[in-house]
Amino acid sequence: MARKKREFTTFNLSFLDVMTCGFGAVILVFLIMNHGIVEQKTELNEDLLSEVNLLNEDVNEGTEGLVRLRNTLSAIDLKTAEAQGLATRIAQDTENYEAKIEARKGDGYTRNARTTTGDGNRQYLTGLNLTGDRIAILLDVSASMLADSYGAVNDLRYRYPPSSQRAAAKWTQSRNMVKWLTANLPLDSDYQVITFNTEAKFALPDTSGEWLKVADQPMLYRVADMLGDITPSGGTSLINAFITLKTLAPPPDNVILITDGFPTQGEKPWGKEKQEVTWQERQKLYEEAISRRYKPDGVPINIILAPMVGNHNDINALWQLAQRTRGSLTALSRDEWR
Repeated sequence: MARKKREFTTFNLSFLDVMTCGFGAVILVFLIMNHGIVEQKTELNEDLLSEVNLLNEDVNEGTEGLVRLRNTLSAIDLKTAEAQGLATRIAQDTENYEAKIEARKGDGYTRNARTTTGDGNRQYLTGLNLTGDRIAILLDVSASMLADSYGAVNDLRYRYPPSSQRAAAKWTQSRNMVKWLTANLPLDSDYQVITFNTEAKFALPDTSGEWLKVADQPMLYRVADMLGDITPSGGTSLINAFITLKTLAPPPDNVILITDGFPTQGEKPWGKEKQEVTWQERQKLYEEAISRRYKPDGVPINIILAPMVGNHNDINALWQLAQRTRGSLTALSRDEWR
């Protein structure tokens, strides 16, 4: 009996060992599988995290783009509103302007300040800037405005009476030019006409230093009649023209200069012993006249030139003046007054 008991015990221990080893193997397999699962989860989490980061970057970029788009739309909306407001004001101004014209038609007024045409109903000038609230016209009334050459000028001065001189084609054209200009100025603007030779003065002395209303037709006719009484004479002082121009208050915002070339006089006239002025002296007088001391600042100067024969250098310099001041230059052909 004792022997049998030992054998049974030995059998039980062997079975336990077997069971223990099997359970250990199972645990080992589980651990291996679990490690693999953990590694897969880690790799999967890293991939998902990268995808999430990329998505977050896309979201941030999209948000920034949306903010820029909203800012752009806001700026466009603001500009659209400004444009609509400007269009509304322009439409209102146009309606008011048309209403003024209709109201004045009953008093004999037309869209232009005065009805005028050139020979054969020709409009004298195109491309000339006639805009502005205060437009000053400087008209050269020196002797050279009688003809296109000094020989012809002297012939008129010494052989014909003043009435014939006033009827000279070049001077008649210059006067008609002023009539055309004043007839085509904006109806609600102001103007003034300054004549200059050796001296400078307002066409209507009783309006010195004052602005005239374009809508005042009787005043326009007074100016035209006064110009018809002028006989061109003497030299040309552009300096004095600018000095007189500066007596206007407020200053002009547009200047139209009608002349035939460089000046021959300064602020003070030459003495009687001075019979002839050289081109170099005339150029110096011109450069002095357009210096900051005399010429109005920040104002466009539009030049209407009726040139003397051979004055090519004058034309070039006057064109540069017009360009620098953002004005224009119109050089008339001599056929215009012949």
